This record gives sequence, structure tokens and C-alpha cells, in this order.
Amino acid sequence: MDLPVAIITGAGRGIGRASAIELARRDYRLVLVSRTASELEQTAALCGGACQIVAADVGLADAADRVVRQAMSSFGRVDALVHCAGVALMRTVERMTPQEWQAILDSNLSAAFHFCRVLWPIWRKQGGGVAVNVSSYSARDPFPGLGAYGAAKAAVNLLGLALAREGREINVRVHTVAPAATETAMFRSLFSPEQCPPQETLDPAEVARVIAHCITGDLAHTSGEVIYLHKSVKFPAS
Repeated sequence: MDLPVAIITGAGRGIGRASAIELARRDYRLVLVSRTASELEQTAALCGGACQIVAADVGLADAADRVVRQAMSSFGRVDALVHCAGVALMRTVERMTPQEWQAILDSNLSAAFHFCRVLWPIWRKQGGGVAVNVSSYSARDPFPGLGAYGAAKAAVNLLGLALAREGREINVRVHTVAPAATETAMFRSLFSPEQCPPQETLDPAEVARVIAHCITGDLAHTSGEVIYLHKSVKFPAS
């Protein structure tokens, strides 16, 4: 029997890289996606095994088609999607440009839709599949300046519930994992260690283990739910 296949967006670093390593340990073949090929090569080296690299901006509407075509050409199937890619900018409403607003929506929200849209007929034919979308604690309690990011992630939460209900008839599960402050390059581009000490943040590997449990483990029955993860609900001082 062929080993299962997972597409992971945002796989060049952070939660995406940690998810790739975790699923590689579980004998998944991987399609690693991000905008930076060199980061993907580093992730692939850490994973070992069968990895395909696709440098793509998932905020673009046609990226999902290209990535899924590559996955099917290389492996002949896709069993799981882990959508970790995202953009977060610290901008108040009066400072945010329409282009920045759209980029946040495209990478965090629209990409989740586009990948599921392309994968749905494949999963229908295969008899099932699973998507895990990475949301954020900001979806229910946004720090000032992260309103656009929080709004996009709140929409990801609702999209996950809607898609889980649509997918039930074809054995497709959709899970949403919403971590609070996590020790990633994106988080550190927004908050300094003085604002949020490392001991108060999640390790990306902790989040990755929850994602893997949604796909293959004890959390498989949480389709449609939002799983919030946090060490502390305090937000950093401005």
C-alpha cells in the first residue's frame, strides 16, 4: 500500500516546518510549499524521505492548482492538507493599505478555500481526506493592530466548520488549530522577547503534534471544531 501524502503550506519554517517533520516521522510523503525554495530545501533535509518542493505564493488564486497538480503527478494521491502559510502585519485600520488588507486575506483565508476547492474532487474520488487549517488565538481576542489578521483567522474558523459539514458525506474532515503566541519568525517580527518572553510562547513542535493528531490520532473526531492552544492568554505589552 502506498504511503499517505500531505501538502503543507508555509513549510519553509515555523509551524509548517515542524508539521512536515512530524508527519515525516509518521511515514507521510510530503509536498512542501512556500515562497522561498532555499527554506523548503532545509525543511526537506530535516524530514528525509520522499519530499517534493514547490516554491509558490499561496496567496495567488492559481497556486493551489499548480501545487495539487505537482502532488498528483509525483505521488498519485493527496491524503491531507496542512495550511500553515499566512501573513500578519501590525497595522491599525487607519494605517493599513487596501493592498495589505488583501494580502492578509489572500494568504490566510483565500488560500484555504482554493486548496480545498481543488482537492475536493480528488478526495471524493479517493473516498476521503483531511484538511487542517492553522488559525490563531487572535481570531477571538486580537491584540490592537492585528485586527485584519484576527478577522481573517476568524473567517478561517467559520470556513472550517462549513467545509467540515460539506465534507461529511464524502468522508472529508476539516480541522482548525488556533495557537496563541508561538515561537516563530513571523511572531518575532511583531513582538520582541521583552514584550513576550520565550517561556510564554508555544514551541512550533507542540502545535505540529496537535495537527498530526487531527490527521491521524485522537483528535480525528474534532472535525469542524476550533482547537485553541495557549500557555498564557495575556497579550504582550505594547
